[in-house]
Amino acid sequence: MNKILIIEDDPDIASIERDYLAVEKFDVDITADGMTGLQKGLKGGYDLILLDLMLPNLDGFSVCRKLREKVDVPILMVTARREDIDKIRGLGVGADDYIEKPFSPSVLVARIKSHIARYQRLTGNKEIMSDIALGNIRINTSTHRVFVDEKEIDLKNKEYELLLFLMLNPDVVFSREHLYERIWGQDALGDNATVAVHINRLREKIEKDPSNPRYIETVWGAGYRFKA
Repeated sequence: MNKILIIEDDPDIASIERDYLAVEKFDVDITADGMTGLQKGLKGGYDLILLDLMLPNLDGFSVCRKLREKVDVPILMVTARREDIDKIRGLGVGADDYIEKPFSPSVLVARIKSHIARYQRLTGNKEIMSDIALGNIRINTSTHRVFVDEKEIDLKNKEYELLLFLMLNPDVVFSREHLYERIWGQDALGDNATVAVHINRLREKIEKDPSNPRYIETVWGAGYRFKA
């Protein structure tokens, strides 16, 4: 069971985060101030740390910087501050990702799963999280099987890779060019129109109404995103 440390001084937000993570079978510890959170984090044993920015006793930037001296697990900063300079500073002191309040709890859980899975792949941990689920779509990454409403659907290899990538990065807009390079590779033969073809095929297989998609949205002039 993956273990998460939540460092958050707002009890309502901490409770929401804990409850959603508990449903997904995470083991969760909560602390409400920066100094105690730092001490817990340095003791180790956590697979990811969810860190608020504005904390009593020690702010999130300082906590993150000190944790990074000893701890290499993913650190996700959660904050109501929207200034780009704060995001840059947070990433500069070692945060792996940044999510703004108010946030969708399901998106937060998906981000957490994505970072844990990526970290475990990089470190060679064999106990990689096998299930990724958003809405009524579930992917078992160990078997490459995809389920919609718990009914298995058949996806070609590139369709699977495209869906997995989008679900691991919910609510993030990716251009056709980015998706083509990420899934097919820079040296692949073809062009980014291939992405649109595969998006349409995916919609036919996972959407109840492909012409009015619930999950894979077109962001005109920008690209596509998976709406959690």
